[in-house]
Amino acid sequence: MPQGVPATVPDDGLTTRQRRNTAVLAVHTGDGKGKSTAAFGMAMRAWNAGMDIGVFQFVKNAKWKVGEETAMRALGDLHTTTGTGGPVEWQKMGSGWSWIRRDDGAEADHAEQARAGWTEIARRIAQERHDFYVLDEFTYPLGWGWIDVDEVLDVLANRPGKQHVVITGRRAPAALVEAADLVTEMTKTKHPMDAGRKGQRGIEW
Repeated sequence: MPQGVPATVPDDGLTTRQRRNTAVLAVHTGDGKGKSTAAFGMAMRAWNAGMDIGVFQFVKNAKWKVGEETAMRALGDLHTTTGTGGPVEWQKMGSGWSWIRRDDGAEADHAEQARAGWTEIARRIAQERHDFYVLDEFTYPLGWGWIDVDEVLDVLANRPGKQHVVITGRRAPAALVEAADLVTEMTKTKHPMDAGRKGQRGIEW
């Protein structure tokens, strides 16, 4: 796709402008690093375009602070004080670690939190509350059966207006991949943790 020119033009009856302004559902999946980071980079672009940003983190520990959260909240504050960019809201919808299904007796609580989080997101989508949504680590509660995939696909397929949605996490359900407009799979070739090195400030958070 050189210089943004599509290889084919679909026979969908839409003008170039209408097609360009169609809402996008994106999925970042795979075992490689960078899924969430790429989604937050897209959110920063959307913020610069003046869009209202809603970030919803699933299954991450509520006490865990990531650098992107600090940066995005600062951008939200900048919008509030100067009008630059767009508003930013950041919510944590659960607890635990993305690559581990918890078995500590609290899994039912985590599942309930995830379902409640999705219910709130669906409500906001119906209300067109945000322009750009990041559902971070959302593939995990879908894969674990905590949230119904068909329900999610129905809400996303029928979302009103122009609301972009980016979903991150490993092992995205096949139905979600099929429904998405943009799918990127991060493939791990090497990772420092494979050599016994722990996560580093500024790299992992």
